[in-house]
Amino acid sequence: MELRRITYENVDAVTSMSVRDEQQNFVAPNVASLAEAYVCVDNGYAVKAFALYEGDEPVGFVMLGLGYMGWSAPPCAEGSYCIVRFMIDQRYQGRGLGKKGMEACLEYLREKPLGSADKVWLSYEPENTAARELYHKLGFIENGEMCGEETAAVRDL
Repeated sequence: MELRRITYENVDAVTSMSVRDEQQNFVAPNVASLAEAYVCVDNGYAVKAFALYEGDEPVGFVMLGLGYMGWSAPPCAEGSYCIVRFMIDQRYQGRGLGKKGMEACLEYLREKPLGSADKVWLSYEPENTAARELYHKLGFIENGEMCGEETAAVRDL
């Protein structure tokens, strides 16, 4: 699994990806996330968006950031990386690609691509038990903080 830049060649594939109907409330559409990433970068925040590839096939999307990115965030955001968005297209779910994609993200963040940080956090809807289980397996621990209505979880890089 690898993170690849979003280009003219893959932007349509990325924006056409979607999750299953029962997951729609858990993640924003990729086109909205790309617009958010653009606004963040245009306002001076450290944010990057990538397509997730398994071999030559785009299978998912991720948006990564550092620190506060212009919206309300929990205290753990200060000086930490954030996995702002993460999704695997519904056609590729159930194959272990979520875990592989998250591991690729963590490996990338260990290189400190947007600046120095020793921790990474993310948030998820409390009823999204599949995400919670995945994040726990990868070492994310809830710290009691919330990001809006979502549960925050943190781990060391």
